[in-house]
Amino acid sequence: MNSEMPNAWSPGGVHNRSMLGLLGMVVLVGMGEHMAERFLPLYLQELAQASTAVLAIGLLAGMDDFLSALYSFFGGYLSDRLGTKRALLLFNALSMLGYLTVILIRSWWAVLVGAAFFISWSAISLPATMDILARVVPRHRRTMGVSVLALVRRLPKMLGPVAGGACIAVWGVAEGVRNAFVAAIILAVIAAVLQQRLITDDAKKTVTPEANPFRLWREMPQGLRNLLWSDILIRFCERIPDAFVVVWATRYIAQPVSELTFGWLSAIENITAVLVYLPVAYMADHFGKKPFVLITFGFFSLFPLALLHSDSLAPLTAAFVLRGLKEFGEPTRKALIMDLAPEGRKAALFGLYYLIRDILVAFAAFGGALLWRISPELNLKAAFAFGVVGTLWFAWKGKDGITPSGITKRSRNRT
Repeated sequence: MNSEMPNAWSPGGVHNRSMLGLLGMVVLVGMGEHMAERFLPLYLQELAQASTAVLAIGLLAGMDDFLSALYSFFGGYLSDRLGTKRALLLFNALSMLGYLTVILIRSWWAVLVGAAFFISWSAISLPATMDILARVVPRHRRTMGVSVLALVRRLPKMLGPVAGGACIAVWGVAEGVRNAFVAAIILAVIAAVLQQRLITDDAKKTVTPEANPFRLWREMPQGLRNLLWSDILIRFCERIPDAFVVVWATRYIAQPVSELTFGWLSAIENITAVLVYLPVAYMADHFGKKPFVLITFGFFSLFPLALLHSDSLAPLTAAFVLRGLKEFGEPTRKALIMDLAPEGRKAALFGLYYLIRDILVAFAAFGGALLWRISPELNLKAAFAFGVVGTLWFAWKGKDGITPSGITKRSRNRT
């Protein structure tokens, strides 16, 4: 049955080694990123006066949103220009430069300068990461590959803040954060060695890199454009109420919950997301991706409506389970982007997709604040309306990347 399986998929094959290097890089760099970055607001309060610290924290948050959009595009361009191995090495080096800036210069402005190099590592490396996945994982297993990557990414998100908190408990805020950045540099160096030894570049990739997003837009297939428009509307649904969910739950409703209880609700959300990743990935790879992306968009849309009708702990718990289910088909959506993007342009179009989406969605948070000032209920109703439109658009115009019949035919050929 497996006589036609390429050697790259045998134990120790280059594809397996590339995947191992990719996952190791995600864990190591992610640990360093999350053990230090999460506590930067506390560090800024140590370095600056109260009024300056508030402004600096706001700038830090704004930089993260804006730079994530820009870095996604340039990450895709550099991946095409340099190859994935050299591009990832450059991204690691930039992160380490940012860490060193914070360690060596003890000033609030140095934190902002350093953060420009490291806060968006995930965004700038995402196109290269997806390009590697598209190359080393068979097309009919891509959703599972992206889901495994998503699960692995959650490990440093959970463990990093614990390690960073331990550093602060031992050395205090200022020294603890700087020591966390020292650890982040060490982890980034190990990740760089691992990725250079294990990850292989695509020797067949000959497409000319394109730095002009307008020219690149003309290469984006209509099916990918329709997914993008739907995704933008769905992200408006998510971002309009996002910053105010904690305010609604702990301050506004008839029976508000405590901050600690809200933390447990967030944990329930993450546990729900983890539990659905792999089963959905298996089904999406076998039955087609569009239905699962459509269901995901439906969960996004229903959360603000569920929140609107949650006035105590019990309905809030159900709402946060629903919020966790919005991850139902998120890896599937990323896999669908790879399916719909043409060969040789996957990293570049992945970056362009996120550039357009994130720049436009950045306005949603500001609009959400204006709506909240008018009425919290209006904020949630507007979010629900955006979600419904985005879901209906994808149901009408969305395309699938691969059909179940194609999988069946391929499976029969192998046997």
